[in-house]
Amino acid sequence: MNEVVTLFFVFFILSFQLKGQNGDSGFHDSLQFQGQLSSYIHYNGGNELPLLLSGRYIPQANYSIFLKNSQLIDFEYAANVYGNAEFDPFSDSDFNGKIKNYRAWARYSTRQFELRAGLQKINFGSASILRPLMWFDQVDPRDPLGLTDGVWGILGRYYFLNNANLWLWGLYGNNKPKGWEIASTTKNKIEFGGRLQMPLSIGEIALSYHQRKADFSEVSPEFSTLNDIPESRIGFDTKLDVVVGLWLEASWVFKDAYLGMFKNQEIINIGTDYTFGVGNGLSATFEQLVMSYDEKAFAFENVTSFSLLNVSYPIGMFDNLSAIIYYNWTDNKAYNFINWQKQFNNITLYVMAYWNPKDYQIPTQNTEQTLFAGKGIQLMFVFNH
Repeated sequence: MNEVVTLFFVFFILSFQLKGQNGDSGFHDSLQFQGQLSSYIHYNGGNELPLLLSGRYIPQANYSIFLKNSQLIDFEYAANVYGNAEFDPFSDSDFNGKIKNYRAWARYSTRQFELRAGLQKINFGSASILRPLMWFDQVDPRDPLGLTDGVWGILGRYYFLNNANLWLWGLYGNNKPKGWEIASTTKNKIEFGGRLQMPLSIGEIALSYHQRKADFSEVSPEFSTLNDIPESRIGFDTKLDVVVGLWLEASWVFKDAYLGMFKNQEIINIGTDYTFGVGNGLSATFEQLVMSYDEKAFAFENVTSFSLLNVSYPIGMFDNLSAIIYYNWTDNKAYNFINWQKQFNNITLYVMAYWNPKDYQIPTQNTEQTLFAGKGIQLMFVFNH
């Protein structure tokens, strides 16, 4: 991917030259810099190192060239710079950090079409929190920053005049598991897929598809020779705006090999949301998710079932209180998370607390999900400029 980043910066530099050479042809440009600085202190008495201090900075640069006939060429680059320090006060400590690419893409767009290439975020679907179509991102709904690594690829989107839209994508070089994947993608193999979204009189409906080669050789010793398995995904989602918001989102993943219960994966989400006329407005979201791994498609023999309730209430102009409760019907365990947010212009403060089982099995794919195992509290500071 270093070659891709180098190519991105070449295009970035050439864009300045392009503007200078075509200054009399209607070209003009815009260069913007922004960033997000965040830090938090986290305490969980049940951890081996109970105290965690973390800092992160995400600088971002955007450069746009506005062409004739509403055409646009623009670029974005962002880095993720972070460091963590874990402590057992006066006893033991551990330090780690990293600098990595967060976004690095170039795009050409018109009124009805866009083509974006590079390291980018790709997400879609109608579900709010428990998302079966979380194919390429890993957003944790409890993370106020909504952080997720991007994927390397090319995405094209065409917007029809009736508000329908067509997506086509091709991915390459994303070898680590993404979203709900349990196996990595075979190295040096291209992934591809698409999505068609259509408007309805009271909402929208969409069908998605994705194809890749999966490497199961490191999932289990019995699959040690299975490293180039054809895998297909079909996704369906719809959202209706009636008295309340209603949605259905589902994903079916199937592999062309004998993998026992891992041959098929089915995930279904049914949800609703509504804002009650209580005080400043109490917003509530409920979702029911059913997930199963089966040797035979749709047998639903190895089911995990989760219910989720998310409520949010604004306290005045600058404060908001929210809570998320997950309940696992398979093992009868509840996961509780509460967040108080206060806004000061470009600065936001968060106070978060959680009370969860130690054997953490919540259906989210964020790599830092075990941060919220057991009982703990987190204070976060965020500055946007």
